[in-house]
Amino acid sequence: MSDETDINDDSNDDTESESIGDDITEPAADNEGPRAELRKTKERLEAEADRAVSEFDEGIVDLLAWLLDTETRARIYVYLRQHPHSTSDEIAEGTGLYPSTVREALADLHDEDALKRRKRDSDGAGNNPYEYKAIAPSSLVRGVVGEVQEELNTVFTLESGDAEATTDDGPVTITIDSPDDAESDAATDDDDADDADTDSSDDAEREDV
Repeated sequence: MSDETDINDDSNDDTESESIGDDITEPAADNEGPRAELRKTKERLEAEADRAVSEFDEGIVDLLAWLLDTETRARIYVYLRQHPHSTSDEIAEGTGLYPSTVREALADLHDEDALKRRKRDSDGAGNNPYEYKAIAPSSLVRGVVGEVQEELNTVFTLESGDAEATTDDGPVTITIDSPDDAESDAATDDDDADDADTDSSDDAEREDV
């Protein structure tokens, strides 16, 4: 009888231990939910941040492409802002553009004062390559604004010149009467009206005769 009691006690202990084990694992499962949610939220935020940065970079490139005429120049400008004092070969490697395209764009940008260049110091013999540095964005915008203003002034000057050339009648004269002139004109009109009335009455008398 005691053996059966011991067996029952052992089975009860096993059942209790299993229930305790279940109780222990359940909180872990509960904690997995918030952690997984936090992990997903973090991944989503990182993806959104990367997309925002990418869109911002593309927007900057588009704006610079408008300011600098071409996307090639814009990418070179952005690269030089991030890596100043780079040579044409380094720019070509960093941007993925053809070296000949980079050299041509660098020459144009330097002529337009969008870049500064200097000879790279080297201890070795041979020709030292030029290294380039982009001017500040504020200076770039001011230069473009100045060019736009000059173009607008040129357009307005040409339009005004064409208008003067096509006008053959001379300047238009606008006369403004003073109050005294208006009164004299009114008196003249009254005299003319009186004369007209006198003439009409004389004609009526002649008809009666």
